[in-house]
Amino acid sequence: MAGKKVLGVSGSPIRNSNTDRALKAALEATGFDYEMVKLRDYKVEPCLACLKCVDTNVCVIKDDGIELAEKAKNADALIIAGYTPYSSLDARTKAFIERLYPLRHKYGFMKGKPGGAIVTYAIPEGSEMLPPASEYGLNSIIFYMMEEGMDPVGGVKIQGNVPCVRCGYGNECQTSGLSMIFGPHATVESVGISNFEDQAEAMEAAKELGRNIGQKLGKQA
Repeated sequence: MAGKKVLGVSGSPIRNSNTDRALKAALEATGFDYEMVKLRDYKVEPCLACLKCVDTNVCVIKDDGIELAEKAKNADALIIAGYTPYSSLDARTKAFIERLYPLRHKYGFMKGKPGGAIVTYAIPEGSEMLPPASEYGLNSIIFYMMEEGMDPVGGVKIQGNVPCVRCGYGNECQTSGLSMIFGPHATVESVGISNFEDQAEAMEAAKELGRNIGQKLGKQA
């Protein structure tokens, strides 16, 4: 649908990752025009907390963060997708969020816009003695949206993969994440690879997120 536009931003560094594919499913389900940004293709430094953006609404750091903030400013809705290394939101996605801070001052350029969060995680939910990585990741995105006065319509959790299944040493490494997460007898073969398309509930949740954002935009038309 022409007229309004949704911006989707992926912090996953892996090409065509689970995170990317979930984000694309959500964007397509909105029914509106969209642009999908891959943060690995941009240079974005974190915020300096210098407050020099207060009067201009533009960051003083001369990198791609300025362009990305402008894309967010001009979009009618925003979906942010990241993943959870060390059980927290990844650095690329967090830096992108920080660099949207100039849009806040005096005008609140993001206020009222529908938003959504997608997070890929390796630690299964409910794992004993391990951090709730999926919740930490989603909250980092949704809390940003709440604090900017956006309208967060939901979050999607995707079961991803611990890097140890691909590194080549997952079965014998003394610090393998496989044994930490799945138990001492876990192997690359027993754990396997998690794919977004095999997770029916997550697939539907991504599409539902997109549909909900589309409905919000339709009501604003």
